Amino acid sequence: RKTAFILRSVFNIPVSYQTVLNYAEAAAYYCHRFNIDNKGFIDNVVAADETYIKIMGKHAYVFFCISSINHRIIAYHVAFNRDTQPATAAMLEAIRTALLYQKVTFITDGNPAYDAASLFINSLLPEKAALDHVKVIGLQNLDKESEQFRAFKQLIERLNRTYKHNIRSAHGFNSLNGAIAITTLFVTHYNFLRPHMALHYKTPVHIPALDNISTIQGKWVKILSMAA
Repeated sequence: RKTAFILRSVFNIPVSYQTVLNYAEAAAYYCHRFNIDNKGFIDNVVAADETYIKIMGKHAYVFFCISSINHRIIAYHVAFNRDTQPATAAMLEAIRTALLYQKVTFITDGNPAYDAASLFINSLLPEKAALDHVKVIGLQNLDKESEQFRAFKQLIERLNRTYKHNIRSAHGFNSLNGAIAITTLFVTHYNFLRPHMALHYKTPVHIPALDNISTIQGKWVKILSMAA
């Protein structure tokens, strides 16, 4: 509704909020393919976590996996539960672009779904490429693992806060498709368009075709044209 209001009041473009939603869902279809095709390599340490949202008044969850050095979102998955199946789906997508026999360590909280997902995935991988799984539990460093890997857990928590800040105006979603669409567009913006202070104000994934485009709307149009 806010976007439709701005288009009407600032640019004199008379569109309804439903039209804006339809455009967002249509764009997300192409952006998802662009996201998974251009996420690039992953680091040896990956942080994973889930954050809750509301869909049709019920709790749902978004699983994120983020690389520890380049800060790329390398997997995302929307589900109505925080069990093993969605955790496995997110982790499998995260390691899809790993190098042959790359040793990847996942940093998570104490959700047992990640334990089960790691065991299942390791049953599919060769022994040399088996995942390591480290749990950082609670707010205090009560063991050596929590002390050593706390920074990676804080990284994924900051991502969750950024995501929640960006979807706050939605106050929940009326459909699963809407939640998936907004999450997909958030990942596109985060990986390819949003400068990060920790990366010296560069984007996590560099797309050379966007270098000479100065406006954000022009960059969105270029991404959609590349994804189509």
